[in-house]
Amino acid sequence: MTTPLAARASTLVLCTTLAASVALPAQASSIGSIRPNAETAPLYDDEAGGHANADDPAIWRNATDPGRSLVIATAKQGGLRVYDLDARQVQSIPAPAGPGTDDKPGRFNNVDLVHGLRLGGAPADVAVVSDRGNDRLRIYRIDRDKPGGPLTDVTDPGTRPVFSADQAEINKQRTAYGLATWTDRKTGRSYALVSQRNRTRIALLELLATPNGTVDYRQVRTLDLPSSFRLPDGAAWTPCAKPGELPQVEGMVVDPADGTLYAGQEDVGIWRIDAGLTGTPKLIDKVREYGVPGTYDPQTEECTSGADPGYGGKRLTADVEGLTLVTEPDGDGYLLASSQGDNTFAAYDRERDDDNEFEGAFRITAASAVLDGSEVCDGAAALNAPLGTRYPHGLLVVQDGQETPADGDREATGFKFVDLGEVLHAID
Repeated sequence: MTTPLAARASTLVLCTTLAASVALPAQASSIGSIRPNAETAPLYDDEAGGHANADDPAIWRNATDPGRSLVIATAKQGGLRVYDLDARQVQSIPAPAGPGTDDKPGRFNNVDLVHGLRLGGAPADVAVVSDRGNDRLRIYRIDRDKPGGPLTDVTDPGTRPVFSADQAEINKQRTAYGLATWTDRKTGRSYALVSQRNRTRIALLELLATPNGTVDYRQVRTLDLPSSFRLPDGAAWTPCAKPGELPQVEGMVVDPADGTLYAGQEDVGIWRIDAGLTGTPKLIDKVREYGVPGTYDPQTEECTSGADPGYGGKRLTADVEGLTLVTEPDGDGYLLASSQGDNTFAAYDRERDDDNEFEGAFRITAASAVLDGSEVCDGAAALNAPLGTRYPHGLLVVQDGQETPADGDREATGFKFVDLGEVLHAID
């Protein structure tokens, strides 16, 4: 069995094959199926499509008119897309170019929101984006009725790279990758937690409003998750990867009630960490492939997998991708995780007192011949609040890594909009 590291699609074929070998059929009967209500227009990662590749969404609720809420989503080198609740595009923002012609271009990876950040003396909602290409954060003020589009760039021009010392390091692309925002309820300060591509590092950045109405940031501290793990038989295990690459984190979300960060280390599992990056991280669930040895072949850029020792989890098939919270006022709710390798979503109890126990799983399947489901899902976002007549029970937006385009000759990605009420029914 081999894992092509250069091609995501081949990786996911492996994951599905491996999952089948670890008793997936026994679980499949308990997984509910949900159909999407709408989908965005396909994005194409080619020259004609502006190298746009759907990745990660965030849902902004319009408090004065919930039916006019927005979905803000990253399209990697294609920048940002903003959609209404009918999945129609209302704005497109290009990613910035690199500083020089030979430098890496901007590449928007993940997005999250901060509510009530004070800009120019007044509270404002902002979208925070990880620009993987330039190793920076970019911040956009949200104003639903602003002429020209609801998003305005308010990134301070003096922002510094998140992880890199200079442009040469930026071009190596060990840069800002996954992202989650957090506002500390005790201090009122807002932060972004940012992971580093091909590394296990997570950085805590405080967001700083400037007198000029822009937003800067400063690094508070960093935390490195393990890259090697001691197995029950005493052996040391590291997920197979290209030499020099470590098991990275992308999907992240913070529970605002208690400041708990959940971080998905793609080939390992889900960690529970204090959002201030203090204390000891706890691995609350593992991928099925945890502990499976692999040998990298530089000629094929593939990993040959050995025998499964049986130390992995039962819910997640690598990669662990989008993480999002379904919150309820009483503290109950769910942590949802995209199990990318088998096209399912796992739901865990939000409450730490219940040790984030597993609650159920579901998959998003085709609603019609033209409205397909979600496969090889990357980012996801949920909002448990009424959004007009379209989504009175809330909304779940997920990335679809294998969108079905009108032009069948081009590979496409997009986003699916799902009634959150149906998701909760499927889990229950």
